[in-house]
Amino acid sequence: MTRHLVALAGGVGGAKLAEGLAAHCGDGLEVIVNTGDDCVRHGLLVMPDHDTVLYNLAGLEQAVFGWGIEGDTFATMDQLAAYGEETWFRLGDRDLALHIARTARVRAGGRLTEVCLGLQAALGVASRILPMSDDPVATEVRTADGWLEFQEYFVHRRQEPDVLELRFAGMTAAAPSPEVVAALDRADAIVVCPSNPLVSVGPILAVPGMRDGVDRARARGVPVAAVSPIVGGRALKGPADRMLVGLGHEASAAGVARLYAGMVDVFVIDAVDEGEAAAVEALGMRAVVTDTIMGDDASRARLAGEIVAEVLA
Repeated sequence: MTRHLVALAGGVGGAKLAEGLAAHCGDGLEVIVNTGDDCVRHGLLVMPDHDTVLYNLAGLEQAVFGWGIEGDTFATMDQLAAYGEETWFRLGDRDLALHIARTARVRAGGRLTEVCLGLQAALGVASRILPMSDDPVATEVRTADGWLEFQEYFVHRRQEPDVLELRFAGMTAAAPSPEVVAALDRADAIVVCPSNPLVSVGPILAVPGMRDGVDRARARGVPVAAVSPIVGGRALKGPADRMLVGLGHEASAAGVARLYAGMVDVFVIDAVDEGEAAAVEALGMRAVVTDTIMGDDASRARLAGEIVAEVLA
């Protein structure tokens, strides 16, 4: 009988672990991805977190950065620049094909999740990548310059301004898709990937009804594991460490664990943070200490295998 594992993911760290989990679970894996980072560029719907997971699971990801397509070209962006268009959000030529197809199908009346599943199937991805909601939600950050759309902060301003506050526009009107609800209801285990807990995992859990779905799963004995995105007090990629401190949290493995207290049963930390295991366990979680650095496909599969052994034993 197929065992069903549900992962919550956003960003490159989430995509890397999702790839490792897919190597073990195949079509038994369903990845709920953050859509708070979604944006419209040049009239096209761009879904950075969904697409990063998609390209990783399809084996297309750009090796150095972890997002985008390996070997992609940027002739379209260069030509748009010649027309005076803003091109700070760089979209590769092959990458654009995904955004064009998705936008056309949604505009034709397709439901976002169904459209995304169709595009995944076209790339031969066995696991299912589920947007956290079919309803639009936009992560916004407040800086000294006021409120900024997330990609303006993250890409255009290169995460340089200090983040003073977060909000998720449209969240009160959002709901998990039927596919997300079904995934949580049939899950045998849930894994929170090493993604930014505030702007990658945070929006997923903030969708009305999402946390209820996780709680229902836990009530029937489904274990929930999480992997710390903070190693040695630093984020391996992105601004999670600075954002945690700026918003009054601790940039440490234990600091992330505190954000997940009451929801997570097993918390995975890197060996360099072994000294924080006691603090994690004081929160009611079982600490698992291992090498969490995912530098290549083999290390992704190794870490995922250790997690699967913990939650699907």
